[in-house]
Amino acid sequence: MNFEAIKAIYLFEMARMRRTLLQSVVSPVLSTSLYFVVFGAAIGGRIQEVDGVQYGAFIVPGLMMLTLLQNSISNASFGIYFPKFVGTIYEVLSAPISFIEIVIGYVGAAATKSLILGVIILATAHLFVPIEIRHPFWMVFFLVATAVTFSLFGFIIGIWADNFEKLQLIPLLIVTPLVFLGGSFYSINMLPEFWRNLTLLNPVLYLISGFRWSFYETADVSVGVSIAMICLFLAICLAIVWWIFKTGYRLKT
Repeated sequence: MNFEAIKAIYLFEMARMRRTLLQSVVSPVLSTSLYFVVFGAAIGGRIQEVDGVQYGAFIVPGLMMLTLLQNSISNASFGIYFPKFVGTIYEVLSAPISFIEIVIGYVGAAATKSLILGVIILATAHLFVPIEIRHPFWMVFFLVATAVTFSLFGFIIGIWADNFEKLQLIPLLIVTPLVFLGGSFYSINMLPEFWRNLTLLNPVLYLISGFRWSFYETADVSVGVSIAMICLFLAICLAIVWWIFKTGYRLKT
């Protein structure tokens, strides 16, 4: 394992976060604060509690997942797409390093940036509502597993995309609606039976449900199912990344 190569890619990607601090950190924190103002104050005034949890505190895991998914995908997709766009990806591919080391460098940096932002969001949320974490280990597990998995997903999108429009297509048109419809701001038990059953087809629901359980021991689906879903998605993303480097899909042309 070439740790120096991994370190070089990792530090280069992390340096971009420092150069774009306003966009990478300040903007998501302001957006999260606005969510608390709108949902916590406006809707929270009408809905006092959900599953025995104060509404403002109930939406914290959903907001964290929303931010984590969006930033994991955008960080990883742009991180690998930009070298493709300017042509420097060929320098990386021709270097004496394996695809595993390349993936660890890019995905590791994207996941780290998302985790840093997730901790900042959690601290910001604590300023608005009291937060209780009943299962810290599982909270960290879901946080890290989600950041790594969706950073891999973003890595795949960055390789697949051949223009900046495609780079934003899946996150905006698919991922963000799935997060909003996955129980981020409500419990699916509040929905009519038809919509509740339809929501169970949303894979993001299982991530948010498991993550919320680690905070308040309340979940829309079984925690075991949530863990299995994140592990399954991680395995699928790893398999796709392996296939991409094996075939050279959109990397050798």
